[in-house]
Amino acid sequence: MPIRTLEKPNLSELVGVPEKYIIFYSSVVDGELWCPHCRNVENRVRDTFSGADAPALLVVYVGDRPSWKTPEAAYRKAPWSVTGVPTLIKLDSEGKEVARVTAEKILEEVDELIR
Repeated sequence: MPIRTLEKPNLSELVGVPEKYIIFYSSVVDGELWCPHCRNVENRVRDTFSGADAPALLVVYVGDRPSWKTPEAAYRKAPWSVTGVPTLIKLDSEGKEVARVTAEKILEEVDELIR
């Protein structure tokens, strides 16, 4: 299935998305994700969601480090309440969150999450 990306979308753009998985990453700065944890999981996430039988994934880039670190950062608020990046969220058929994995635990738990 495809991997679709959005750079700092409005929260309304994330309502009713067709993908059943959303990952929140740091944005790309100087050619790479500014967050080291995001860089550590990026290849594994891409490989996991790139196969022909893989579920669809929406990648949301949260912005540069200064804008992400402010308490007003949009994704820190409901309904996503993301406290750190990377954060991988699984949605049910109605778009409600059913599971969440963060940081390096993504490497350990991504296979189980997509079952």
